[in-house]
Amino acid sequence: MIKDNQKILNRVHIVIDAVIIIISYVLAWYLKFKSGIFDFEHLGFLRARVYFSALLVIIPGYLILYYAFNLYTPKRVQGRRVELGNIVKANTLGLLSFIVVLYVIHQPDFSRMMIFIFYGVNITLEMIVRYIIRLCLYNVRKKDYNLKHILLVGYSRAAEEYIDRIMSNPQWGYKVRGILDDNIERGTVYKGIKVIGRVDNLLVILPENRLDEIAITLSIQEYFKLEKIVAQCEKSGVHTKFIPDYNNIIPTRPYTEDLLGLPVINIRHVPLSNTFNMMVKRVMDIIGSIICILLFSPVMLITALLIKLTSKGPLVFKQERVGLHNHSFYMYKFRSMEVQPELHEKKAWTTPNDPRVTKVGKVIRRTSIDELPQLFNVLKGDMSLVGPRPERPLFVEKFREEIPRYMVKHQVRPGMTGWAQINGLRGNTSIRKRIEHDLYYIENWTIGFDFKILFLTVFTGFINKNAY
Repeated sequence: MIKDNQKILNRVHIVIDAVIIIISYVLAWYLKFKSGIFDFEHLGFLRARVYFSALLVIIPGYLILYYAFNLYTPKRVQGRRVELGNIVKANTLGLLSFIVVLYVIHQPDFSRMMIFIFYGVNITLEMIVRYIIRLCLYNVRKKDYNLKHILLVGYSRAAEEYIDRIMSNPQWGYKVRGILDDNIERGTVYKGIKVIGRVDNLLVILPENRLDEIAITLSIQEYFKLEKIVAQCEKSGVHTKFIPDYNNIIPTRPYTEDLLGLPVINIRHVPLSNTFNMMVKRVMDIIGSIICILLFSPVMLITALLIKLTSKGPLVFKQERVGLHNHSFYMYKFRSMEVQPELHEKKAWTTPNDPRVTKVGKVIRRTSIDELPQLFNVLKGDMSLVGPRPERPLFVEKFREEIPRYMVKHQVRPGMTGWAQINGLRGNTSIRKRIEHDLYYIENWTIGFDFKILFLTVFTGFINKNAY
C-alpha cells in the first residue's frame, strides 16, 4: 500500500540527504583548500581531521532541520517552489547555527569561507537530487505504480475542482476510484470518474481495505451527514480528509487557526496581520526610507528648485488619501500642476495632455520623481515602501460599491509602489485588475516579495506610459 511505500521512500530520502551533505562538505573542503581557487587561505590552522569530525554534528543537525522544514512530506503534497524555499530556509538556519557554534566554542581558525561554499554547494545538490526524485516518481506513477487510491464521498463543485486538479497533476499519483452520492444518478461520469453508488455503500467498501484515502466532498446542503460519514471512516482506519464546498461563499484563500481546541476559519489569509511580520516590514520601511531620502536628496533639491523657478505656488502638494484601516492621511507629492481651487482639483484624475500640468510637471510625473516626498509619508508610518496605492476618499466611496473586495486593500498600509504598478497598472488602467493584483500581494506577502517589487520598480515602475 501507499503508506508503506511512503515510509520506505522517506527512509531512503534521509539516507540520500545524508550522502549529499557529506559530498557537499567534502567538495567545499576540496574547493577551499585543495583546488587552488581560494589560494588566499591555506590549511595551516586546522588539520583535515578537525574539519571532517564536524560532520558528526552537521549530518544529524541538518537532517533534523530538513525534517523541521517539512522536507520529508510526500512530493504530491509539497510543490516544487515550496520545497525549494524550505531547502534554502533549512540551509540558511544551518549556516547561521554553524557560525554561532564556532564562536561559542572559540574556533576563529575554522574557515568561514568553506562554510559558505558548503552552503551554496549543498543547496544546489539538494535541488538537483530532489528534482531527479520527482522525475523518477512521476515516471513511476505514469506506469500506475505507487498510486494513492481515493474515494470521493459527495458530488459537488468541490468534488469537480478536486478531480480537475488531480487530472492536471498526474505526478501526484492520485487515482480516484469513484464517487458516492445520494442525489446523483449512479453511472453519472465527470472526466472519467463515475458515481458508483450511494453514501451508505461505505459500509460495504471500507471493510475491503483497498483504499488509501477518503475525500469527503459533500455539497454544502448535505453537511448534516458529515458527522456520520467521518465516524464510519475513522472506525475503518482509512485516512480521511474534508474538502469544503464553500468557494462560492469564500472566494479567497482561507486559513484555519486553533482557538483553544476550536478550529476557526479565517476568510482571508493576510500575512501582515501577524505582529512579527508587521514589525519586520515597518523596520524595513524606516531603514529603506532613510536610505532613499539620503540617496535621492540631490534629485529632490534640484526638483524643488525647478518648481520654484518655473511656476507659482507651494513646492509640495498634499492630498487626502485613504490608508490602513480606512484612516485618512495626507499624501505628499512635488507639485506638478498649476495651483487650482480644491473643489476643481477633486473632480477627476489627470488626463493625457492635461493643460493643468506644468512643463516641469510633465517630466517629474513621467519619471515618478513627483512621488519622492512620499518617502516622508513612509517614515511617518502613513505609508509603506511597497503596498497597494492609496486612493482619494471620493473614489474609495465610488469603488467600494462597484468593485467586489475593493476595501480589502485597506487591511495593509498603502505603498509608494506595488505589484499592480510594476505590472503596468497605473493611471487610466482597469481598477478591477489593479485590485486583483493588490489582493494577490496582500495574500502572498513575504519580505522576499517586497524586495522583488522594489527591484522591478527600478526597471519598470519609475517610467510609465500611463503616468501623465
